[in-house]
Amino acid sequence: MSTLTDILKTTLVSAGALAVSGAFALAQADGPPDTVTEWVFQPAFDQTDAGWDNGVMPWVKAVEEATEGTVKIRVEPAGALTSGSEAFGAAIAGQTDGYAGWATVYGGDMPEGMLAFGMAMGANSPEEAWEAMWGNPDYRIGDIVQKAAHDRNLHWAGWSDQGPNAMFSTFPINKLEDLAGKKMRAGGPHAIFHAAMGGSPVSMNAGEIYTAIKLGTIEGTYWDTGGIDDMSFQEVIQYASLPGWNPAQHQEIYINLDKWNALTDWQREKIDGIFESTYFETSKMHLDGVDHALQVLKDAGGEVITMSDEEVARMREKSVSEVWPQVAKLSEGNKKGVEIWTRFMKDKGYIK
Repeated sequence: MSTLTDILKTTLVSAGALAVSGAFALAQADGPPDTVTEWVFQPAFDQTDAGWDNGVMPWVKAVEEATEGTVKIRVEPAGALTSGSEAFGAAIAGQTDGYAGWATVYGGDMPEGMLAFGMAMGANSPEEAWEAMWGNPDYRIGDIVQKAAHDRNLHWAGWSDQGPNAMFSTFPINKLEDLAGKKMRAGGPHAIFHAAMGGSPVSMNAGEIYTAIKLGTIEGTYWDTGGIDDMSFQEVIQYASLPGWNPAQHQEIYINLDKWNALTDWQREKIDGIFESTYFETSKMHLDGVDHALQVLKDAGGEVITMSDEEVARMREKSVSEVWPQVAKLSEGNKKGVEIWTRFMKDKGYIK
């Protein structure tokens, strides 16, 4: 028969074992797991896009380092697993584990993505965009985009300012009236802006732009400034007009929500933790490429046009009054986001 002393000893030993076991489990939850998660991403673009080396790949490296190698990501170019236009939907369905591109009607099917992509003549820099989207609690437009992403089985995990999305054309653009009647390649938000300025937007795949300009089918395109040499546009256009439709156009990265939720709390915390640092890192990389790309255009005999402050103000006024309301109509999230963007721009003194 066990004595009371023996029972107490056994209870204390068991309690001690449970405490040690619980502490070990807690340590495991607070640190890297023993297993490695392997993901496959396909962006809406391939290696020729500036967003490859200056956007998604630095983010992938940062994720792998932050998670101490417990999350590994292989990135396949558009067309390897599905077409670029289908890549956003493939990530939603879990056919791929993630996507990089634009969650707008330009490169996806999430209207709220326009709030992150960039408003026409909106934020002027990465710093301003970050303040409106995440940095200042008075705005936090990013929460609207994140909710929309979660509703579509995605988690927004990365962001990059591609720099000014200039107008590259065969004709000079010094004022908004110069766009009247001009056929420019433009999709989604670009197309809304171009039509509001009196132009004729033409939708086409990125790979068709060069030939279309060369043949005269279109007279130019909207494109991130740092990427024009990657597309060899300097061979077929004569002018780059800045700031274009947007001084700070953005690109996003999304993870399939089921795959995101399958990670440990520690892994998710680590990946969310590099959102801001990779944003400013990759944004700087894009901006560093702007001067180089414009010099390539100049060396090819082209001309860079920087619009006057007065003309930028005119374009901004027209954008806010005619383009932004069209974005707001697309969803309740967009309506709220445009209201906050408007308040942000007023607080900055850009509009009255």
